[in-house]
Amino acid sequence: MIDFDRYKALTFDCYGTLIDWENGILRVLKPLLLARNTNLDDEQILELFAEFEAELENGDYIKYREILKKVVQKFGERFGFEPTADELNSLADSIQHWLPFADTVEALRDLKQKFKLVIISNVDDDLFAFSAKHLEVEFDQIITAEQAKSYKPSLNNFRPAIERIDLPLEQILHVAASIYHDIITAKSLGLSTVWVNRRAEQKAVNPTGSAISQPDLEVPDLKALAALISPKQY
Repeated sequence: MIDFDRYKALTFDCYGTLIDWENGILRVLKPLLLARNTNLDDEQILELFAEFEAELENGDYIKYREILKKVVQKFGERFGFEPTADELNSLADSIQHWLPFADTVEALRDLKQKFKLVIISNVDDDLFAFSAKHLEVEFDQIITAEQAKSYKPSLNNFRPAIERIDLPLEQILHVAASIYHDIITAKSLGLSTVWVNRRAEQKAVNPTGSAISQPDLEVPDLKALAALISPKQY
């Protein structure tokens, strides 16, 4: 079990960890595809989204709004249709409506009483500003892909956070839902990690199996993490 008294700062991935981005993505892409007579199930849509996003993020840096436009374009290329201008912008425009998971806000408020809270997110500054309103806590630092000019899992996205937090690595705990984007890189830098495995019921598996990909703790959601840290409150 992690000794939570060691830590003074919690760093968080945002989308998929704090914000329910899968439902946000599906609410846009599913009707768009159905309108083009393309009937994919939720997992197929999310897998293609992840494929296209990773391909685009591995190239030269462009803003996340442009990544999302190009993701929609790639769906069109894959299934033989040309998205309209509104459709190309639909994913980025929808971020303002993506909501936190039911457990997120209360858990963040509880964790804020004990720790500095920091965001490390693959997003643009203006897009995260929409989500910040929904999260309802004041973060001590916010590091975006726009600031880093790169996307996780790049080390470049974590290093500014570590510098700004200005604490020893052993006092920082990284919390994230993605093994690929977050846990492996954070572990490689010497950070302790918590995997928020929100897809446990879908039997999501560790994609690598290597020792460096293993988190120090796995929880199903933020409420479970907050309860471990402050059991008297739960």
